[in-house]
Amino acid sequence: MAPEMRDLLAAIADPVVVQDGAGCWQYGNAATCQLLGRSPESLEGLTHRQVFDPKNLASLEQATAQAWATGQSQESLIGLQDAQGNRRTFRVHITRCTPIASPPYLVSMLRDAATATESYPQQRSQRERLLGTIAQYLLQSLNPQQLLARSMDELRRFLAVDGVVFYGLRSPRTGLLAEAIEGQWPRWPRPEDTDLQTALANYCQDRPQGFIGTGLEDLSPDLQRHWRDLGVQALMLVPVGDNTHPLGVICVHQWRSPRPWQEWEIEALGDVANQIGTAMAQTDLYEQVRRLNADLERQVSQRTQQLMQALEFEATLKRITDRVRDSLDETQILQTAVEELTGALGAKGSNTALYDLEQGTSTIYYEYNDSLPSYQGRVAQMEAFPEVYHQLLAGQYFQFCSREPNPVRGPVSMLACPILDDRGVLGDLWLINGSDYGFNDQEIRLVQQVSNQCAIAIRQARLYQAAQSQVKELERLNQLKDDFLSTVSHELRTPVTSMRVALQLLGVTLNQEFDLNAELQKAKSTQNRIARYYQVLKEECEREISLINDLLDLQRLDGGSHPIHAQRIDLTTWLPGIINSFQERAHSRQQQLQYTVAADVPLLVSDQPSLERVFAELLNNACKYTPPGEKIHLAVTSLPSDQLQFQVVNSGVEIPATELPRIFDKFYRVPSADPWKQGGTGLGLALVQKLLWHIGGEVVATSQDQQTCFTVTLPLRIG
Repeated sequence: MAPEMRDLLAAIADPVVVQDGAGCWQYGNAATCQLLGRSPESLEGLTHRQVFDPKNLASLEQATAQAWATGQSQESLIGLQDAQGNRRTFRVHITRCTPIASPPYLVSMLRDAATATESYPQQRSQRERLLGTIAQYLLQSLNPQQLLARSMDELRRFLAVDGVVFYGLRSPRTGLLAEAIEGQWPRWPRPEDTDLQTALANYCQDRPQGFIGTGLEDLSPDLQRHWRDLGVQALMLVPVGDNTHPLGVICVHQWRSPRPWQEWEIEALGDVANQIGTAMAQTDLYEQVRRLNADLERQVSQRTQQLMQALEFEATLKRITDRVRDSLDETQILQTAVEELTGALGAKGSNTALYDLEQGTSTIYYEYNDSLPSYQGRVAQMEAFPEVYHQLLAGQYFQFCSREPNPVRGPVSMLACPILDDRGVLGDLWLINGSDYGFNDQEIRLVQQVSNQCAIAIRQARLYQAAQSQVKELERLNQLKDDFLSTVSHELRTPVTSMRVALQLLGVTLNQEFDLNAELQKAKSTQNRIARYYQVLKEECEREISLINDLLDLQRLDGGSHPIHAQRIDLTTWLPGIINSFQERAHSRQQQLQYTVAADVPLLVSDQPSLERVFAELLNNACKYTPPGEKIHLAVTSLPSDQLQFQVVNSGVEIPATELPRIFDKFYRVPSADPWKQGGTGLGLALVQKLLWHIGGEVVATSQDQQTCFTVTLPLRIG
């Protein structure tokens, strides 16, 4: 129960008890505490059975149940023992109250049956009945207009006067708020007189508890004139207010004849004024709470809508970001941004443009709308619209509505946002809507974020395009290089081959000449010199041919045109031939060349010429860099995954760990690894690696503890 209701019930002289739906006492006023000799706290939680005599208790409980069920007031007689031990009988008036903001409850008012009929004057009984009736009105309604109308009507009947009105003095309830006029007596003038309102407010400020009787002499001239104009014979005024300001004034009129006011009538009217003041304060408080609740609900609703919109915009931004960052096409990036933004913001249309700052132009690359004319492809000179492009080039967004409607689009509002990143402005993004539409902060922030993402994606796309152009240019240059090497190799091969043939013919001719010439024995030293020169020419020619062949083979392998001729290879008969061709060379260098082939090695199906080149190059390198007195060993084993493993190991030499990753690069030679100055082109190992890749194998080099190992892995059957 509201504190205002407690204050209202506390002012009632008769005992009053408030019960909840379970029949438990929630409140008892001061008269109840005095009657029972209890404190207010001790009354809470009691029931009728704990207080009243068992006699007539059933009748009281039945009346209570009837009032609770029907909402209609009920009466019953009941007895109890008061604080002095006296047995007394009371008439109980029961009323159900149903407040708007709290659960319903019952109000039971006790009147001493004997005193009411014998001791109390009739007017006292009427006064209490009036206060009780008005209290029920106050408890049952929070509508000020209804409350005042009922109260004024009850007062008119109670005082048996011609009219009672309530005149409000506090905004928003000012002027004549309620009236109860009997018959054809004059009504108050409408609209309300502001001078009358001012005069009444001044009167209530000066005499907050004052009352006026039959005469009007104590009133201000304005008030005297008002009631004399109405023909009032008797008047009683009582201010109604809260603790700080007057709320209004109750005006009691008697037109038919002068009338003196009784003391008990004045007291009753004062009590009613207190009750109405408390009730109006409660309704004001309730209205204030209701307005605050409405404002709070509106704020919560607005905040909820903002949060929902923020979540939708966040999802839209993520969707746009994912799509534009996955694209390397500028047109696709702009199209995605424009379509998604138009749908998310419910705009009439949108377009996006890219700038050419050198030419000072802006070109609309994509446009999206259902009904507006298309501007796609239009090129605008920035100088023609400085008020627009100066702001956009400065990285500023803006929205506006043209004072003069566009001849094609009509009256529209537009939002322009630059597409920019930390390197500058790339273009702009425009949103178009109705002329009465204004883009809010959340919408503008979304457009800015989308514009930033577009700038990042466009920069990324342009970097990719630039990288692709560089790659194509590098590919073109590489192709030119390959073509040059191929051409040069062929051009070199032709004369060297001719030289080789000429040397062979020269050798044959020299042999014939020395055999036929009788004086050959005399020129033995000359023959030796010629033979040595011939051998040098032959070796250098073979070396030049080998280099050219390596270049041509690498060129064919890079171009994927190297031929493959798969055939069955028996390693037990093929490998000794490869080893024996290097035995004489190893012996001359004081090296031990050995090989082992595991017994379970199966037949190999691969390209035999490629394998011969691979192992010839590996054995040649081993002989070339192995010191005298060291060993070279070739081992062949089977692997469980249908593969063969070849390991060429030479001792006495070690490749630095920092150089190992580069030994298969073209033209690369390990620094300080050729103490015998035997030379080389750095193409051998590169050719080995590419040949093995070509036939499905691979090679790995390891070197440690003065030992170097090249491990070759081959499939048993070429793919």
